[in-house]
Amino acid sequence: MKKKLLELLICPQCLPEEHGLQVEIREELSEDIIDGNLSCLKCRGSYPISDGIANLDPDSKGSGQNNTYETDELVASYLWSHYGELLNDRHASNAYSVWAEQLQPHEGIALDAGGAVGRFAFEMTGRAEFSIGLDNSVAFIRTARQLMNERQMTISLKDEGFLRKEVTFILPGRWKSDKVEFIVANALALPFRAKSISSISSLNLIDKVPSPTQHLAEMNRVARNRWAQFILSDPFSWSTECTPVQEWLGGHIEGRYSGKGIENIASMLTEDEGPLSPPWRVTSPASVWWKIRTHSNHYELIRSCYILAHR
Repeated sequence: MKKKLLELLICPQCLPEEHGLQVEIREELSEDIIDGNLSCLKCRGSYPISDGIANLDPDSKGSGQNNTYETDELVASYLWSHYGELLNDRHASNAYSVWAEQLQPHEGIALDAGGAVGRFAFEMTGRAEFSIGLDNSVAFIRTARQLMNERQMTISLKDEGFLRKEVTFILPGRWKSDKVEFIVANALALPFRAKSISSISSLNLIDKVPSPTQHLAEMNRVARNRWAQFILSDPFSWSTECTPVQEWLGGHIEGRYSGKGIENIASMLTEDEGPLSPPWRVTSPASVWWKIRTHSNHYELIRSCYILAHR
């Protein structure tokens, strides 16, 4: 973990109170903490840094064994989804390029919540002073940091049955490794100080968390009151496997969150005295096609609706 993050970090277990973290460094390389520990003097919470990965998820024990996104096969699928464009794969989606084009270059820090294997955080190194990608999957963050350090990766993709094929992609020079970091953290308990982030992205995440309203509240807590940007995109595939039905922000026939989720979230963001105030200015909803690959003959095509908000 880059030392640059230390001034931003707070204890996620103490929220809504904000308490800074003490660092113990056992091994470092230049400005990168390879092995160490972060601790909170208030609650005695402890967060390990191992192989350069800081784990600030209060619900994690650091093993990642309880996370469904830890298998090599799923990591490979997400790598293809994020970086297939770099392979000139005609089946690849350009969703991440489209999303990145929506955000204006800005001073300060960009945060990608639920960023998986890191594509959007890398994209933001060309639009912000520094970019942070977070996910609660240890395997995803380990992969993103490997890309950060090595700048290329060879992955084994399932072809058909037991057949496999290897592909290699190289990160473009415009994505800067010195301007990005990846940590394990929870989108419902962001380990960052209030009003410290200039732009936030939540891409295909909000229908996968137990409490979408808490995710939005955390996004709003860390976003600046002025000169902030927020992009949210999602297919709104509401499911009780991920989110209790009473927490859905759309898809209901009646009640406060009846109708479309993207429209309800836009309304929440623009409320003058709502929980997400100061109010945001929101663009009209648009959409982009996102893909995930299982094998050479099987792809899942997902329409992800997005809005951009400013304040």
